[in-house]
Amino acid sequence: MSDVYFMQQALLQAQLAGAAGEVPVGAVVVRDGQIIASGFNQPIGRHDPSAHAEIVALRAAAEALGNYRLPGCTLYVTLEPCAMCAGAMLHARIERVVFGAVDPKTGACGSVIDLFAQSQLNHQSRAEGGLLADECGSLLRDFFGQRRRQAQAARAAAAGQIDKS
Repeated sequence: MSDVYFMQQALLQAQLAGAAGEVPVGAVVVRDGQIIASGFNQPIGRHDPSAHAEIVALRAAAEALGNYRLPGCTLYVTLEPCAMCAGAMLHARIERVVFGAVDPKTGACGSVIDLFAQSQLNHQSRAEGGLLADECGSLLRDFFGQRRRQAQAARAAAAGQIDKS
């Protein structure tokens, strides 16, 4: 299996998130060439601000392996991790993080900050970005474009209701 294959699996998870009305971000955790866990964004549905795709996948991987440490694992995620998720990956001892689209607003792998480059931390993970970035970014752009169109339609409908009064 290749990095591309595993990112495609993360993209499938992202599509599940989008179908559930969540921001379409997906993640898979891989060890020894096998997917051991997956997750997609669920903060809205779970009423949990920490239920990002990466955190959901990390929790499932820890459960599957019976250990909160995940050495030898690679986490694939469709969007550059935020500081919360990057911190959790470092604490879990993830060996490598591969992400798709960059996040210029909250990215913690170099876009805004780079937690993985902090040599003061007691564990180092490698972060690699840009894998299937166009596909990952397109999924997000389409999702937010649809949201904007829905909001505009709702505003237009509300304005029509007001005009009829």
